[in-house]
Amino acid sequence: MTPDVRIQVTGVQPAAPAAVPALDFTLSLDATGGPEIRSITLATQVRIDATRRGYVERDKERLAELFGPPEEWSRNLSSLLWAQTVTQIPGFTGATTARVTVPCTYDFEVAAAKYFHGLDDGTAPLDFLFTGTVFYQDGDRLQAAHLPRRAEADYAMPVRVWKELMERHFPGAAWVRLGREEFDRLYAYKVRHTLTGWDDVIRSLLAGGRT
Repeated sequence: MTPDVRIQVTGVQPAAPAAVPALDFTLSLDATGGPEIRSITLATQVRIDATRRGYVERDKERLAELFGPPEEWSRNLSSLLWAQTVTQIPGFTGATTARVTVPCTYDFEVAAAKYFHGLDDGTAPLDFLFTGTVFYQDGDRLQAAHLPRRAEADYAMPVRVWKELMERHFPGAAWVRLGREEFDRLYAYKVRHTLTGWDDVIRSLLAGGRT
């Protein structure tokens, strides 16, 4: 009998210990009534289905770089790829739980970071698409089968979980990537105006100092 594995996402928490920010999503796997599972090689694609939540005006202003002005959202609002991971799940009979670890970043070149940063509260609608290979015991033989095509789940992740994770790793800070030439010009400006830190440089420029 080929195992029928059903997967749900039941929770999320910061991965610990972790040198870089990451979230652990808890999976509930159910293969009740099927053969003994020896292991599963589980590939997970996580997507943000931005169409599944509402947005206030502040959200729309901060997400304009992703989806354009509000009047264009009816055609621009779409699904965003967040992450792809592979997880090895040990053997079990009936049901078990497992964790999928998703690395996170505060790099604003990444669409997912822009999306999460742009929301003040509520939940982020996630889609988990699972593929992979199930190794199971069939009598005295070890067999392999692909996960069924319907192996997917949705999950409403509290936005505060991502924000608290970023605050833990980058307290009171955010990251912006610059080209080397732009950084050299910015550094020269800092030296020329004898500014102490990079925050002082940005404040000076925002106040209109361009020389």
